[in-house]
Amino acid sequence: MIKEGYFIQGVVQGVGFRPFVYKMAHELNLKGFVKNSATGVSIEVQGQKEALELFQLYLSSRIPPLTRIDSITKTQLTPTNLQSFEIIQSDTAASSKSALVSPDIAICKECLQDVKNAGKYHNYFATNCTNCGPRYSIIQTVPYDRKQTSMSKFEMCSSCQEEYANPLNRRYHAQPISCNSCGPTLSQSIGKTAAFINNGKIVAIKGIGGFHIVCDASNHEVVLKLREFKNRPSKPFAIMCRDAEQVQEIATVNVKELELLTSKEAPIVILDKIQNAGIKLSAYVAPNINRIGCFLPYTALHHLLFKLLKNPIVATSANLGNEPIITDSETLMSKLPFVEFILDFDRDIINGVDDSLVQVIAGKKQTLRLARGYAPKVIKLPYKSEKKILAVGANAKNSVAFVIDDQIIISPHIGDLDSSKAFGFFERTIETFKNFYDFEPELIVHDKHPSYMSTKWAKTQGKKLVAVQHHLAHIYAAKAEFGLHGDYLGFSFDGTGYGEEKVNGEAREAALGQGTLWGGEVFVGDTRKYSFKTIKLLGGEKAIKEPRRVALSMLFEKYTLEMIMKLPLACVTAFSAEEIKILHQSYSKNLNAPLSSSVGRMFDAVASFANLLQFQSYEGEAGLICEQNYKPQITEAFEYKIVDGIIDIAFDFFDKEIVSKFINTLVNIVIEIAKTEKMEVILSGGVFQNKTLLELLIKEFEEEKVTYYVQEETAINDGGIALGQLYYYLSARNIIGI
Repeated sequence: MIKEGYFIQGVVQGVGFRPFVYKMAHELNLKGFVKNSATGVSIEVQGQKEALELFQLYLSSRIPPLTRIDSITKTQLTPTNLQSFEIIQSDTAASSKSALVSPDIAICKECLQDVKNAGKYHNYFATNCTNCGPRYSIIQTVPYDRKQTSMSKFEMCSSCQEEYANPLNRRYHAQPISCNSCGPTLSQSIGKTAAFINNGKIVAIKGIGGFHIVCDASNHEVVLKLREFKNRPSKPFAIMCRDAEQVQEIATVNVKELELLTSKEAPIVILDKIQNAGIKLSAYVAPNINRIGCFLPYTALHHLLFKLLKNPIVATSANLGNEPIITDSETLMSKLPFVEFILDFDRDIINGVDDSLVQVIAGKKQTLRLARGYAPKVIKLPYKSEKKILAVGANAKNSVAFVIDDQIIISPHIGDLDSSKAFGFFERTIETFKNFYDFEPELIVHDKHPSYMSTKWAKTQGKKLVAVQHHLAHIYAAKAEFGLHGDYLGFSFDGTGYGEEKVNGEAREAALGQGTLWGGEVFVGDTRKYSFKTIKLLGGEKAIKEPRRVALSMLFEKYTLEMIMKLPLACVTAFSAEEIKILHQSYSKNLNAPLSSSVGRMFDAVASFANLLQFQSYEGEAGLICEQNYKPQITEAFEYKIVDGIIDIAFDFFDKEIVSKFINTLVNIVIEIAKTEKMEVILSGGVFQNKTLLELLIKEFEEEKVTYYVQEETAINDGGIALGQLYYYLSARNIIGI
């Protein structure tokens, strides 16, 4: 007889891993036990050599679908007199917690079949098992046991208890297990809810991580009302469809997009609309653009609802602008009084979490919002960190990240931190993860921007601080995802971020009001070697919302005031003569007109010159509009020069093809620099969400045989900044293989 011990770390709790081990041990006639601990799963097995060899093989080749094993530590033990193999009670006495919390997962096919079949789960809205259902949203701390979730108040009926206690059952230790007899109940009937939606009403429906505001996506009047109520003039709404076939009546769906739509994570997938589609969606769902975000039902409740609905539904997060998703009906009624009907249930949401958002570019996933289904996300490091570290990310699209031992743990999307509610959610999320892992940071990494709420918070914590430059953090986020170290050619293109520059030989950092705002930077290793020629942002932050101001600033550089007054351009006629004079004065005297090298702001100006957009109602709107107005038959580009690292594009502001030529010019610039530097390339930052630009670049990289890296599993926009901050610090400390 041989006896071995295994300690498993990764996503191994609440995902059916212990019953998997139990079944495998019984198949192989092994004796011993398996148990959860605060740091992973412990196994002791005793038996014949051949059986133990198969056991070790199966540990990596047969694991349940939601399991992810990061490490297996094996030890040889002294054989003892064991008579059986058992699953024993969780060990919560460990001095530190590092067992990973699983993301919330869409209902599996087996549970969906249970909902359809006669029996205890028939038409039960909260059906789940160890392969699906809520996880992160209901947990208070690890280890993941029912008493430490919002299911603790629901006493299992004898039938559920029997399934829960049977290691051979799919629901063995499925902590949210419940049924029609013993589980959470709905506040209203599904039939009544569907009737309200079909009759053109605005309804709130509780999901896994918060409420959705829902209405009939084909009803122009109700969608327009929803826009007015939410003060959301043109930002696209996501729509939920009954099934993949209904999605394909609205949008074109390739193989990769279908895979994502139907995956266990069930994200919102941005797709190309079908013009003159069979299903007539309201033009107000995603106005002015040819793309639409679609996702599929991911709970039993959603599936039951769609049995009674005529059309796809708008399913947007229940919140006010720049505030977190609402998780309780009392807050919803006070914040969103326009909602005409609420479908709630009495299982509390402990940790609010929004829907994930992805798109497919050149056959690969790109993550725009890392949330339900994907987060918390863990990146395994090759070495253990000597410190517990917290990175607090950016101000927009905020997420936070932690280093515990050899793991980086990334929180779900938190959002923009401009409101007190959003900042409160930021603080609660940090406390949630501190509570999960008994984590108290020894060091906090933050952005250099002094006005970011995350930076201000970090400076009040009394901890050792490290500041990381925003655009370098973008590059390091990509390095973290792919486990890269050493020097790369990094293109960091985004909106406007805190920059650094040398003035009279001394370093000077920049924010709105002084110095240069970065956003079009090219790094060789950690050194910025190239940057776009700066533009003055007239009115500071106002220019971010008014592309006409950026365009006018570019005209001020080239023409006299008198000439500008006569130009037949929309960015000129959008202002009165008096306004132009005042703005010219600001430009000339550098009054509230900070410099910016941002590629995002250049997209704004191009949209204005093309008269596609003069006012921006949501971030990135100009880029989206430019993306869909690109003409592939236009192969020409603008001239440009690179002198002393400054990239200067010779725009023709009157060119009718300014959009296509500008995008082609960016491609030419990136390829020229890549050829010059002869290094492997990293692309990161919000500008690379532009599908047209990235597809053109990838095509050129592959033709030129340039090795490139673009994030897939982590957010390429500011949602990835916390990850990059951590990885930069670890790399700088020589912790990661440098």
